[in-house]
Amino acid sequence: MDVLKMLADLRQEREQIEEAIMTLERLARGRGRRRGRPPAWMSAIKRRGRPPGSKNKAKESAAA
Repeated sequence: MDVLKMLADLRQEREQIEEAIMTLERLARGRGRRRGRPPAWMSAIKRRGRPPGSKNKAKESAAA
C-alpha cells in the first residue's frame, strides 16, 4: 500500500471529522426554540428540489 495515499486519505477523513464536530457543536450551542429565520450556515446545508429517486410518473388515464 502506498504511504502517501494513506496519508492523503487520513487527512481527508480528518477534515470530514472536524467539519462534523463543528456542526454538532453549533447545534449544541443553539439548543432551545428560536423564532425567525435559521442561521445562514444552516440554510446553506439544505438542498432544494426533489429528493433523489423521485420522478414524475405519467398517469395512465391521462395517456388514454
